[in-house]
Amino acid sequence: METITNALTIDVEDYFQVAALAEAISRDDWSSMEYRVERNTDHLLSLLDEHNTRGTFFTLGWVADKSPDLVRRIHRAGHEIASHGYSHQLVYNQTPDTFREETRRSKGLLEEITGAPVTGYRAASYSITNESRWALDILAEEGFVWDSSIFPVRHDRYGMPGTPRWPHRLETDKGYSLVEFPLTTLKLPGVTLPIAGGGYFRLFPYWFSQWGLGRVNREGEPFIFYLHPWEIDPGQPRFDVSALSRFRHYNNLDKCEYRLRRLIKRFRFTAVEDVLNEKQLLTT
Repeated sequence: METITNALTIDVEDYFQVAALAEAISRDDWSSMEYRVERNTDHLLSLLDEHNTRGTFFTLGWVADKSPDLVRRIHRAGHEIASHGYSHQLVYNQTPDTFREETRRSKGLLEEITGAPVTGYRAASYSITNESRWALDILAEEGFVWDSSIFPVRHDRYGMPGTPRWPHRLETDKGYSLVEFPLTTLKLPGVTLPIAGGGYFRLFPYWFSQWGLGRVNREGEPFIFYLHPWEIDPGQPRFDVSALSRFRHYNNLDKCEYRLRRLIKRFRFTAVEDVLNEKQLLTT
């Protein structure tokens, strides 16, 4: 096992809420879809308990509203609860007022359920980009201390290429201070490659993910790994979407849990707040 401690994060949302399936499922359909996030999240909780591993669960407000007991189970198991917004809409498609209202609503809901402060945030589909940098000001104004929404890559849906690759303290446009834990990338000749988890973990061969994440640790830095509960659920309903969306969402679902178990055995993991404390970024 590597000696550097990394951050393990779970984005608690259901399969029908992801951007890749939005072309087939509207938000109006959500309440009628087969609900699978509780069972899948409970399975992840058992897996992490089996490996004595703590993580950060970025919980969608919509899910917390529907399943407050699930949020309590996550909290009671000793994991960090952070906000994933409320409705899983892309930030740059929202107005600042809508974003503020949803962010405040989700934070308040999670804090009411757990009785503990919620200080971390992750945007749906990493949609804090140069176009929506204003969201960082709102996060600071609403009492968040740290964020993990910036992906320093080029992508058709997200990304802020050229931004720092490692955890750091940033200054927002209005001058607020916020700690950012960007999604992990691998620097190769001529390209910055996303390797933080999720679809990339399912797309790349396992050996490449292990090698790339190990290289990050060998450079002396922690990485942040993310996964969704639906990614360990190969039996989820299938939808007729574009070839690209189908590939992004369904690729290697049947291999993901096995790979996750290998990764947890190979690397040292904990919650985001623990890693940021180790790096003394949360101390003022």
